[in-house]
Amino acid sequence: MKVLIIGFVWPEPKSSAAGSRMMQLIQFFLAENYTVTFATSTSKTENAINLKSLGIQEHTIELNSSTFDDFISQLQPGIVLFDRFLTEEQFGWRVAQQCPKAIRILDTEDVHGLRKGRELALKDNTPFNVEYLHNDTSKREIASIYRCDVSLIISEAEKELLTQEFGVPTELLHYIPFLIEPIAEESKRKLPAFEDRNHFITIGNFLHPPNLDSVKFLYQSIWSKIRTKLPKAEMHIYGAYQNNKVQQFKTNDKGFVIKGFAEDVNDVMQQAKVCLSPLRFGAGLKGKFFDAMRNGTPFVTTSIGAEGILESSYMNTLNSEDVDAIVEYAIRMYSDKAIWQEQQNLGFNVLKKRFDKQYHIETFKKKLQYVIEHLKECRQNNFTGQILMHHTLQSTKYMSKWIEEKNKKD
Repeated sequence: MKVLIIGFVWPEPKSSAAGSRMMQLIQFFLAENYTVTFATSTSKTENAINLKSLGIQEHTIELNSSTFDDFISQLQPGIVLFDRFLTEEQFGWRVAQQCPKAIRILDTEDVHGLRKGRELALKDNTPFNVEYLHNDTSKREIASIYRCDVSLIISEAEKELLTQEFGVPTELLHYIPFLIEPIAEESKRKLPAFEDRNHFITIGNFLHPPNLDSVKFLYQSIWSKIRTKLPKAEMHIYGAYQNNKVQQFKTNDKGFVIKGFAEDVNDVMQQAKVCLSPLRFGAGLKGKFFDAMRNGTPFVTTSIGAEGILESSYMNTLNSEDVDAIVEYAIRMYSDKAIWQEQQNLGFNVLKKRFDKQYHIETFKKKLQYVIEHLKECRQNNFTGQILMHHTLQSTKYMSKWIEEKNKKD
């Protein structure tokens, strides 16, 4: 069977967790002997992975253009995977029109409406509540979920949010987090010990607003208090696409060091003693903490940062929204070997118990096979999705057609 992946951007696994997530899904389809085509309307960057070297067909598509109709009609994929709801808005109606029998899968990456609501609440300096959650992004995203046959949800917390708060049927959702390979005991023993590590680290794509805000929060409210107690410690900031907004925080004399792009995240993470990233808004799973846990580096963050990673019984362990508590936790983790080792072991156990690659691959295979075999029944049971596919509600479809005709005239 052919799989068409419509990418929001070209995958950059070294730059972002979203890029790593996309590559995990691509590897899944390749392992299942699917023929994979990756198409996107965006330009390639120097950090984009070479998909052709993996046997994947690449194709550039246009927004608001019937050339996509010709492309997909000729390709005739059995499965179309949309990378985030924005690509489904742009191309979903064309897929349904040209390939009505193709299974439509939405990879949410994270629930964008949740992230947007938290960002709005932070800007208003107001506690996050349902009013912020019910924003226009949430409405668009959930409409996209209903229009698809199945949506991939990366966090258990977000699956619960969608079913409990918005009433999305569980049949339309499938939980598939980051897929983590088992860590051999020998590999754990080879990791640098507590005494061989130095400094704090955070890493993340600077084009992602929560990452940039976290660096700002660290610089303005947290680091000087840590530095007072740990004068020899440094805060190392890694990430792709640094700009002037990031460089303004560079103060090497105070130990706040902007390192830039990390060619090998495992290398820099193993050198660090603690991963410190106090995220004040965001959603989904945070890739930096998975990099930390895989490399035996304990992390300190907020409840938003730990969401979907730690079970509720551990959520308050070294995770807080309070500045003084974050400072205290960071200093304790950096200074106390026993606490550091305890948190390192917790990370290894979390990865093994909650994010085992083979387990989640098997559940996804079963879900996919069920949808393939019962597609007609699944769509009949999703009447809300049928309503949203009806032409009178397809505002994005007719806006796209209008733009296309306007471009022809111009």
